[in-house]
Amino acid sequence: MLDDARRFVELARAGAYMAGDRRVSPKERTRWRFTFNRLTEDAKKALAADAATGGQALELLIDLADETCDYDYFRSDDPMAAARFVVSDAVALLWATYLDLYGFSGFAERAAPQLIGWERAYGWTRRGDGPTADKETTLADVLARLLRGIDAWLDFTDRYLAALDRLAGGGAERRAPWRDTGFERGERARNLAGWHLMVLDRLADAEADDRLERLATHPALAGPELRYLRARLARRRGENDTARTLIRDCLNELPGHTQFLDFAREIGAEFPERARRVSDQLSGW
Repeated sequence: MLDDARRFVELARAGAYMAGDRRVSPKERTRWRFTFNRLTEDAKKALAADAATGGQALELLIDLADETCDYDYFRSDDPMAAARFVVSDAVALLWATYLDLYGFSGFAERAAPQLIGWERAYGWTRRGDGPTADKETTLADVLARLLRGIDAWLDFTDRYLAALDRLAGGGAERRAPWRDTGFERGERARNLAGWHLMVLDRLADAEADDRLERLATHPALAGPELRYLRARLARRRGENDTARTLIRDCLNELPGHTQFLDFAREIGAEFPERARRVSDQLSGW
C-alpha cells in the first residue's frame, strides 16, 4: 500500500498523468481520481492496523493534494473537487491517530511542521466553493479540538515556533524555487493567520509574552497579516498608538480587508484614503 502511494505521487509529480508518459496509460490518466481515492481509503484503513505505515502513506497523499492547489498534476481544473477529497478530514484522522500512537509530544513534533505546510487560508479546492469545499475546515480548527488545556497550547506553540525557526534557517526544502523569499513568507503568514490569532487569544493571559513576541516578529513570516498580528498584540499590551500605526500600514496594502477595517474602527485608527473609500462602499451596501 505504501509503495503504491509512493509510486502514484512520484508519477504525478513527474507529470506522467499530464503528458505522454508510457508509465501511465491514456485510460489511467483519465481515471486518476479513482486511483487517488482508492489509495487514500487504503491508507485510512491501514491506520487501524499499522498506524505508522498508514500514516506515512496518508502524509504523502495529503502532500500531493495540497500541491494540486498550485501545480497541474492532473487533467482537471479543480483536482480535489473532482476527487471529492476533503483534506481537513484526512488531516483530522491522521492527527488523532498520531496523538493516540505517539502521545502528545510525538504528535506535536509531527503536526507542527505539517500545519505550516498544509494550512490554506481558502481551502484546498481551487474555486473555494461546491460540496467538497463546503465540507472543509481550517487545520487551526482541527488542531484546536486536540489541544486540551493551556499546557497543551504552550507545548504545541513551542514546537510550532521551533518548526518556523527551521524554515527561517533554511532547514526545509522550498517547494517553489521560482518564488522569492518575501512572497513565501507573506503567503505563509496569510495561510496561518487564523491559527496565529487563536494562539494570541489562548496565550494572552498565560504569562507567555515571550512566545507571542517571537511569533509576531518571526523571520519566517511577513506581510500585512503579520503586521495585523503585531497590531493585535500591541492592543492587548495597551500600546494603542503602535496598534493604530500598524493597522494603517496593513490597510495601505490591503484596503478592502474587512478584518483590518473592523479592527481599525475598534481602536479608532485613521483610515488611508483608499481604505476609507472601500469602507464607505461597504457601509452603503
